[in-house]
Amino acid sequence: MYFYGYARENGSYGVRNHVVVMSSVICANGVVEEIARQVPGVLPITHYHGCDSTREITLRTLGGIGRNPNIAALLIIGLGCEVCPASDIAEAVAPTAKQIEYLVTQDEGGSSETARKGADIARQMLQDAQQEKRVEASLQHLMVGVECGGSDAFSGITANPAVGVVTDRLIAEGGTIIMSEITEMVGTTHLLKRRAANHEVAKKIEAYINLGKEAEDWATGPQLLTRGIAPGNIEGGLTSLVEKSLGAICKGGTTTINECIPYAMKPNTKGLVIMEGDGSDIESMAGIAAGGAQVIIFTTGRGQISGFAGVPVIKVSSNSTIYKNMKGDIDVDAGTIIDGDKTIGGVGEEIFELMLKVASGELTRPEINKQNNFAIRQEGFHWPSLREMVERGL
Repeated sequence: MYFYGYARENGSYGVRNHVVVMSSVICANGVVEEIARQVPGVLPITHYHGCDSTREITLRTLGGIGRNPNIAALLIIGLGCEVCPASDIAEAVAPTAKQIEYLVTQDEGGSSETARKGADIARQMLQDAQQEKRVEASLQHLMVGVECGGSDAFSGITANPAVGVVTDRLIAEGGTIIMSEITEMVGTTHLLKRRAANHEVAKKIEAYINLGKEAEDWATGPQLLTRGIAPGNIEGGLTSLVEKSLGAICKGGTTTINECIPYAMKPNTKGLVIMEGDGSDIESMAGIAAGGAQVIIFTTGRGQISGFAGVPVIKVSSNSTIYKNMKGDIDVDAGTIIDGDKTIGGVGEEIFELMLKVASGELTRPEINKQNNFAIRQEGFHWPSLREMVERGL
C-alpha cells in the first residue's frame, strides 16, 4: 500500500508541504506574525519560551518540528540574546538538508527591517515549495501519532479500539505509531510490559509509567481531579484514572512495543513506540510531531477541537451525540459502534482509509478550521530532563 507525499532530501516524505516561519524565543513572536501577514501561505509557529531554564526541551522540540517531513522550508526568527538562539535550532535541523534560513533581530536593524528581510526570504521559499509535486511512497515511510483528549466512558470501547485497528494495520505495512501520554497509562504497566520487544523495553515501560504515576501524585495529592482525569472526563462518565488508562492504551492496538523514547525525540525503530509525555493535548502533540509523525489521529468523547501546526489531525468521536453536535469539528464518528451500525473493525478500516487520503492531501476538520495550535511542554512539575533520564538509565 502507499500514499502520495513530498519526497525530502533525507529520504523521508511529507504529507504536507509547509513553509514555516518560527520564533526561537517569545520576544521574536511579533516579527514572525508580521512576516505571516506580509506573506500569506506561510505557516507561523510562535511560542512563549526560548529564554528560560527549559532550553533543553525547547531546543529539541523546535529542532524536531523543523525536521518534520511536513515542512519543506524553515525560516527561524531570533532576537539575539536568548538562551535558545536561532542558530542552534538551524543547526539541529540542518541534517535534513531542507532549505533553512535564520535572522537575528538585533543584528538586522530591528524588528521592522527583520520582518522585511524575512518576508523576502519567505516569499522565495514559498515559490520554491510550490514547485514540488507529490509522489508515491510506501507506508513504511508513514509515522502516525495517536492521541486522545476530552475522553468519556465510551472512548475505551469505541474510538480508541478502532484506532488500535489502524495501529495494527499500519505496523503490518511497515509503518510507525507513536503513543504518548504516560500519565494516562497509570495502572496498565502489567499489560504493556507483556508486549515489550525485550527486557530492556519492558524495563523502560515500567520506568515511564512510574514517572507518570509520580507526576500524578505530585500534582494532586489527595484531590480527586488530577492532570490525568479532568472534570470533563468525569462528566463524561469516567470514574478513575486507571479506567481512563485502560481505554487510552487501546489506541496502541495489540502489536509489540519496540521502543520507549523521551519527549520530542525521533524513534530509532519502526512499529509501536511509546513516547514520554503527559496528558496535556497540545504539548503531547508537539512531542509527537517533533518525533517525526506526519499525521495524528485524535479521539475525543467530549469534543476536543484542537489541531496542530503543520501536522494534519484526524478527529474521531467516541459517541454519535458529539459527532452530530460538532460535525464541523469531527472527521469520523465511532459512536456508530455503540449504535450497532458498525463494528470496531469497520470503523477502524474507515479511519485507516481516511488516514491514507489525508496523507495524500485531503484536509482534516481541524485543518479546515485553521486549528493550528502549538505549545511546548515545560518542566513545571516532576518530569525528568533528558539528561536525568540518561543518568537513570532510562
